[in-house]
Amino acid sequence: MLLASIASDLFDNGIPVGEKVIRTVAVYGGLLLLLRLAGKRDLAQLNSFDFVVLLLLSNVVQNAVIGADNSLSGGLLGAAVLVGVNALLVRVAGRNEAVVALVEGTPSTLVSDGRVDEVMVGRLGLRRADVISALRRQGADRLEDVAQATLEPGGTISVQLRTDAMDATKADVARLEAKLDLLLARSA
Repeated sequence: MLLASIASDLFDNGIPVGEKVIRTVAVYGGLLLLLRLAGKRDLAQLNSFDFVVLLLLSNVVQNAVIGADNSLSGGLLGAAVLVGVNALLVRVAGRNEAVVALVEGTPSTLVSDGRVDEVMVGRLGLRRADVISALRRQGADRLEDVAQATLEPGGTISVQLRTDAMDATKADVARLEAKLDLLLARSA
């Protein structure tokens, strides 16, 4: 009797499998749409408020995914459908730039020729201080050192420094050493 009760709790779905699959796909699509509408800032600059929202999202949508089913099999089915739908979408997006642009968005220029695009920064919900901090983390000592900074669809900020603001590479040093060696050889 006890064993039958445990088995029932673990495997009794309570809700038809097809309904669970539809619920899971619908919640996945809905969350994807909500995150897309929320913008790249939520992915780029995850602050305490955003972190709390992300933690609570899973709890809020749990019942929408598997309904009143608390069985092991129901949870595993929901998880399998989520992983499968995500894998399918990633593969489709990997082959089609239009799908990538639709799902993830397009890059947004934040800084151009050392000037912050205040309108774009505001529209994306970023703070100027956060942008400046990201630029410094990527090697820009001053705003004027930045040729272009872009918020990528995945939420990262990529920075292209002006040529005269870039650090010397090993190849640069080797080239200078070769020139010095040549000059020293001529003077000797």
